[in-house]
Formats: sequence, C-alpha cells, structure tokens
Amino acid sequence: MPNALTRPHSTPATLCLCLGLGLGLAACAPLTPPASPVALPVPAVYPDRPAAAGGTTATGLPAWQDFYTDPELRRVIALALDNSRDLRAAVLRVNEAAAAYGLQRAGLAPVVNGSVEGTRAQLPPAQSPTGRPLLGNQFQAGIGMSDWELDVWGRLRSLNKAARDTWLAADATRRAASASLVAQVADAYLGLREVDERLALARRTLDSRDESVRIFRRRYELGAASRLNVTQVELLRAQAAAQVAQLEQARAQGRALLDLLVGTSVVLAPPAGALGAEPLARGLEPGLPSDLLLERADVAAAERLLAAARANVGAARAAFFPRIALTAAYGAASTSLDTLFDHDTRAWRFTPALALPIFNGGRLKGQLAVAQVRTDLAVAQYERAIQAAFRDVADALAAEALRVTLALQGERGRLARLRYENGSAAYLEVLDAERERFGAEQQLVQLRRQQLSARVALYRALGGGARQLPGAVAQHDRTYLDGQP
Repeated sequence: MPNALTRPHSTPATLCLCLGLGLGLAACAPLTPPASPVALPVPAVYPDRPAAAGGTTATGLPAWQDFYTDPELRRVIALALDNSRDLRAAVLRVNEAAAAYGLQRAGLAPVVNGSVEGTRAQLPPAQSPTGRPLLGNQFQAGIGMSDWELDVWGRLRSLNKAARDTWLAADATRRAASASLVAQVADAYLGLREVDERLALARRTLDSRDESVRIFRRRYELGAASRLNVTQVELLRAQAAAQVAQLEQARAQGRALLDLLVGTSVVLAPPAGALGAEPLARGLEPGLPSDLLLERADVAAAERLLAAARANVGAARAAFFPRIALTAAYGAASTSLDTLFDHDTRAWRFTPALALPIFNGGRLKGQLAVAQVRTDLAVAQYERAIQAAFRDVADALAAEALRVTLALQGERGRLARLRYENGSAAYLEVLDAERERFGAEQQLVQLRRQQLSARVALYRALGGGARQLPGAVAQHDRTYLDGQP
C-alpha cells in the first residue's frame, strides 16, 4: 500500500512500463540442461524371436474390455477398478500432485491485493512544531503487489516444469497400477477357475474310489479278493481324499485373494465350460522393444520423473544468479476520509529490489550437486524400467510358447481293468493306470491355466492397455497444460 507516497508528475503509465520491462526480462531462457535421449539398454529384438513386422504396438494393443472375452471376467475386473483401495490411493496421489503443480504455477504470477487503511495518531509535544500535542489522520486505499520475483533466469519456470512432470508421472503411475490390478485380477480369476475344475475332478475321482473300496471290501468278504487288494484300493482312496482337502484349502485361499484384489466379496457365476474350452483372452504378437516406450505406463512415469529431475537442476543453477523482485502499489492517500477519492489524492510507489548471493556456506553448490545426482539416479531408474519391461515381455513370450504333450490314460486304465478281471494282470497295474490318469487330468487343467496366464502376463508386459485407460487429469485441469510441452 502507498505509505509516505510521493505524488508523481507522470501518470500510472510509468508503473505499467516498469512492469512490462520486468515481464520482458522474465522471458529469458531457463538454465535447465537439454534433454538428451537415453539409448535403449535392451536388445533390438526379443530372445529367440526375429524382428516381427506388424506386431502389437502402442496404438494396436486392445483395451482390457476387448482383450478379455469372458463376460464374467470383465465384470470382476470392472468391480475391482471401482472398489480397489490401492487404486483409490493412487488417484488421491495424482490429485495431490495436481494441487502441488497448481500451487507452484501460481508462483509465476504476481499477487495483487486491495486494501483500505485508516490511521489516527498523536504527535507528542517534544516532536510537534507547535510544542503542543498534535493529532492527525491518514487514510489510504489502493491495490498493490509485494515481492514479485521476475523469473529472469528461469528458476520459477524450472520448478513449475518439475511440478508438472511430477504430476504427470503420478498419473502414469496410477495407470500402471490400474493395468497391474487388471492383470492380477485376471490371473486370480483363472487360478480360481483352475482350482474349481481340479476340485471337481478330484471329487469325482474320490466318489469313484469310494465305490471301489466298497466293492473290494465286499469281494474280500466273499473270498474273491485278497486283503492286499483292499489295502491298495483304500490307499488310492486316501490319496484322492488328501488331494480334495488340499484343493479345498487352495480354493479358500484363492477366493480370499480375489476378494482382496477386488475390494469386496465376489460372487462368481458358474462357468459355462471347462477352462480353456472357450477363449478367455485374445492372442497377441509383440512388436519391437521400442514400442514399450509408448505403451508401458511405468516407463512413461520414469521418463516424466527424469524430466522433473532435469528441471530441478535448472532451478538449482538459476539460484546462483541475482534475484530481482518488484513491489508496487497504486491508490489514494488523504488526511480526510471525505477527500480520499478526490482527483488530487492519487499516489503510487514502485520498489524494485535486487539480491545477489555472496556467501551462503556452500548451500547453493550443495543444492546443485544434489539435483545433478538425482538426475543421474533418474536416468538409471529410467533405464531400469525399460530393462524390466523388456524382461517381462521376454518371460511372457517364453511361457506363451510352452507346449506339453500329455498321454491320455483313460484307455490304458480301461484295458488294465479288463486284464485284471480276466486274471491276466495284477491289480497293481490297474492302480498305476488310475494314478496316472488322475495325474494327467490334473496336469491338463494346470496346463490350460498356464497358457491363459501366460497370455495375461504378455498383455500386462506390453502395457496392459494402460494407454487406453482413462486418465486422472480432468478436463478442467487441462488448462494447466495449455501451451506446455
């Protein structure tokens, strides 16, 4: 506010000229180091695979609603995206980073306040020119700004860019968390389907062996079978009962895991068919490793954090240069409230200030060193994110190529039982055939699940459709990004 203001012989255009000069100085280029490209620290192609033409790219990877074709699985995934507490926390972190960016961006503009003040004071006789106490009034009204820093060296713009990239990195991290949650829910769903199918097989086998125990006990009572045969059948039945108990425990654990991932209790509809009988997910063909830079949200987050670290280096460098700040006010001052807004009561004040760092005990050098080390760390983390993405895709490709040929044991078991009934073979041969058939059925279900899980893992490794997920940046927040690189 004006205080002991001088009355100008010029107009407020003088103040506007000074402010325009300050804005011109603020347009100087910042001291942020140029962004040099980071070479891909991975091979040009995936192991044991030639460079595929026309593979899945960032724009070709389907959204999870299109990739997963099972309606029940899509329903569970949508439920998880709505109820996951971890995902809710990730969204709140994005909102926090957005608010921090808005706060930092506001520092680029001057803070203009308006005020009205009134003062009544008494001057003691010792200081009064008349030797008597002197009463006086002072009234002021106007607008002004205080200590507005001209961003001559780009310090504030660098901090603003760092905050913006941190915000976008948080949003990319949220999208990566969403893609990861989709894959985890899909894998947990497949695991539960696998256990359900294996448990149904085990229960049917247990029922069959209960009947075998009943028959052989009756035969033993009639003298048509030995005690050894009964013991062997009972042992086979005990193995099936143990398998049922193990699978029931695994099913309880799988249900608990799925409920935890979804964030609420899930009631699944009965499956329409056997696992793998209907395609639950689409097939994929990966493109080149460079496509991961466009698709993987975690790689995008690491890239944004690297840009933020470089911007912080620019801010640390700018701190070595002089700081120019402006304080200005324009309004009216009068000794009487009645004449405060008369034409001859105008007053203004303009106070530029320059602060030059001379001695700070090495604080500025330390801040610059810390910023540079954090940039090197961000480069290493960026390269590590690319390597992790490449490894995920390579591992998923190896699992997707897994093919195991299982011998069908049903015919062998039937023939072994006929040979036993005709007295041509010992019952041990029947037991071996029964065990191998049961093991083959269990392994077949496990193989089908592994193939589906490998497809889910490949989809997640290629980005999990994170690019197609809705961003947390609301439409009204995009005004922050207007004109920003």
